[in-house]
Amino acid sequence: MATYTFDVFSSLDGFGSATDEWTGYWGKQGPELLEHRADLFGEDQLMVFGPDTYRMFSGFFLSGEEFGDVWTTRMSAMRKVVVSRSMTPEEPLPWPHTTLMRGDAVEVVARLKEESDVPLRSHGSLRMNHALMAAGLVDRVQVTIFPVITGITGRAPVFGGAADFDLDLLETRTLDGRTEQLVYAPQLHSPRPR
Repeated sequence: MATYTFDVFSSLDGFGSATDEWTGYWGKQGPELLEHRADLFGEDQLMVFGPDTYRMFSGFFLSGEEFGDVWTTRMSAMRKVVVSRSMTPEEPLPWPHTTLMRGDAVEVVARLKEESDVPLRSHGSLRMNHALMAAGLVDRVQVTIFPVITGITGRAPVFGGAADFDLDLLETRTLDGRTEQLVYAPQLHSPRPR
């Protein structure tokens, strides 16, 4: 069965993005981070996106924005699946190598994990990945924590609305002396009897 990695960027206070006052990396990308990201995307993977994140990334692709980094260029060239109940088959899929799989994300990803001959990875797509975590389909949560606090400008709480999880630390790495990558195996937390 293929492994599934939920890959997400975060501020120290847990936000996945901020107002346009900040850039996509909060202005903290360094050569080590970008090289490591390029290595992560050097192997063949199937990218899985929810519709909102897919539309955002495909918009970047069409405008030529944010695809100057090796890892985003490699991600752009990979096979991609957008999982949605709301997108219609007539909606354009402008990002190359994209297939629309209509239906419930839990059912679609469970099938993809059984059928794929390469690992699955999702960058962003918070709501979809929260549901996949709760269903036990996420093998790894890879959080890259940038050294910023966005208490006023932060948007998209990375785990806001997710269930409770226990996390087993699999890997930790410091990049450029300031950015932390943490990789965890998540397990749905069972509350103690009351």
